[in-house]
Amino acid sequence: MEHLFFYGTLCHLPLLRAVLGREAEVEPAVLPDHAVFWAQGQAFPLIQAVPGGRAVGVLLRDSTPQDVARLDFYEGTGFGYDRREVKVLAPGGAVAAQVYFPRGEQQAQPGVEWSLADWVTRWGATVVATAGDFMALMGARPAAEVGARYQQMLARGASRVRAAASNPTGRRRHAESDDVVVEGFCQSYADFFAVEDYCLRYRRFDGSLSAPVARAAFVSCDAVTVLPYDRRRDRVLLVEQFRVGAMARGDPQPWLLEAIAGRIDPGESPADCARREAVEEAGLTLGDLLPVAGYYPSPGVKTEYLYSYVALCDLPDRVAGIFGLASEAEDIRGHLLAYDDFSALLASGEINNAPLLLSGLWLARERGRLRAG
Repeated sequence: MEHLFFYGTLCHLPLLRAVLGREAEVEPAVLPDHAVFWAQGQAFPLIQAVPGGRAVGVLLRDSTPQDVARLDFYEGTGFGYDRREVKVLAPGGAVAAQVYFPRGEQQAQPGVEWSLADWVTRWGATVVATAGDFMALMGARPAAEVGARYQQMLARGASRVRAAASNPTGRRRHAESDDVVVEGFCQSYADFFAVEDYCLRYRRFDGSLSAPVARAAFVSCDAVTVLPYDRRRDRVLLVEQFRVGAMARGDPQPWLLEAIAGRIDPGESPADCARREAVEEAGLTLGDLLPVAGYYPSPGVKTEYLYSYVALCDLPDRVAGIFGLASEAEDIRGHLLAYDDFSALLASGEINNAPLLLSGLWLARERGRLRAG
């Protein structure tokens, strides 16, 4: 049996439990002549040889072959780390232990001294949720393929954390942990998005569990939409861009008028995302963000959850133009519209996507108050 020493994120016991698939007892330990730093611009640590340094971590004694296989899938092939045997100092004395070190080509630049507590505060819950998705693919997908999608998976993990945060159930069923039983799962497609197939049973309204049913989910992560509104000039800014979903449906007019929108990045709040996307898609600095609603646009098949806002801001004539990130193949045109012209587009059906319709209806209701405010 192997002893294993962890110096970074796996010192967080909920993450270690998610990777191992079991509870594990660990003890404090130190790797001499090494130190742990934040990787610059990243959400993970790196370890480096530092004479006289002390890399503080934890020791897992007598790991099982299954433990090692799961860790190799996650840390090894998944993230490009190799195990090496080193001597660590534990309460009972020096111990030979395996440690995961990044391969040379994986080495990032060191930043400030690593803080597990700071990492847990910002990233812990998201990474733990993502680890569950990661390990669910062991034996079904090559580890390197899963690791290559980690940023997309991390965004989905953050969506899981937000989903668990607020779920009022005043009228609808309050679900318990045994109300949905997943009997089979596979990921039939994975790239920027993913498709997951489930065989499941769910609690019926008569109290019984349903017969097994097959369901598929298109996995797209939480996103934000924001409609900029200038209450002094009484006008809005819309963006126009090509949309493949409309094209694939057979719509001969696949350029849509929309609110500014974008996926919430891992480690980012919905409000931060709205402000970032306004800069990227329209060159705008937003003022107050006014929540419209949080909602599932198509819960029968999509995991996506949207946070829609109306944002108060200054919209002079010069803000209309062509925007978008070249790195994301974006070609976005901004349209400045007087409120009455915007309202006419809502009524005519030329605006035909749910987030902008919903935000437009909210603005129609609140416009008088905002202009008076």
